[in-house]
Amino acid sequence: MTLIENKEYGGERPLYCQQDLHLKNVTIHAGESGIKECKNILCEDCTFEGKYPLWNTDHFVVRRCKFEETARAALWYSRDLEMADTLVEAPKMFRDMQKLSLTNVELPNALETLWHCRDIRLKDCKVKKGDYIMMFCDGIEVDHCHIQGNYSFQYSRNIVIRNSVLDTKDAFWETDNCTVYDSTISGEFLAWNSRNLRLVRCHIRGTQPLCYCDGLVLEDCTFDPDSDLAFEYSDVHATVRSHIHSVKNPRHGSIRAFSYGEIILDDNIKAPADCTIERLPYDA
Repeated sequence: MTLIENKEYGGERPLYCQQDLHLKNVTIHAGESGIKECKNILCEDCTFEGKYPLWNTDHFVVRRCKFEETARAALWYSRDLEMADTLVEAPKMFRDMQKLSLTNVELPNALETLWHCRDIRLKDCKVKKGDYIMMFCDGIEVDHCHIQGNYSFQYSRNIVIRNSVLDTKDAFWETDNCTVYDSTISGEFLAWNSRNLRLVRCHIRGTQPLCYCDGLVLEDCTFDPDSDLAFEYSDVHATVRSHIHSVKNPRHGSIRAFSYGEIILDDNIKAPADCTIERLPYDA
């Protein structure tokens, strides 16, 4: 690899169409497409200020770097990224990408981030202001992450989340094949219109969760007292090891919980209207 160290670049395409570069303590100032159409790039201790610095890049590693807010939309249409120990202050990052791994990455302004991506791995990451994060994605693994931002994971599929905290209104809308283990999910209108969502040992907060779901499974989950009007028009099989404030018109399946505040089964229930609702023994 060619080492470029302690350099500063600005303007248009200063390192365009390069390959096999090791950038160390390099600053990409205002301009566009600083490292576009490149291959086999290692960036260490670098700062990115300009727009679109890493578009159409193949096989690149980013360590201990910083993306300023002005470096918005910095990584699009690229493949095979490993990013670690990095601060990403720019919004609209990671679009139309394939095979990306983020470890110990902070994204304090993650608006519209991670769209139309495939094969995503997030570990020990912190996300704030992440409205619409991970929309239209396929193949997501999340472990020990804290994600704050509404409308997360919409229209995505094949998702596995472990040991995480999700503070997100309207999470998992229209998702396919998602499993969440040992996590806390806070936010109203959770997972409406989802298909094959499985929650294992999760804690759920927020009004009207898990409505209009098909193939919904809850295993040993708990509900906050504010989680009311759950399961409306859902096909659900749930074991809940807590009180549920209220259940409304589940369409099919079975629900077992320690206790219920209210069970609403009215004329608006949809066929087949055969969901069984039972009390779960405390020693079960």
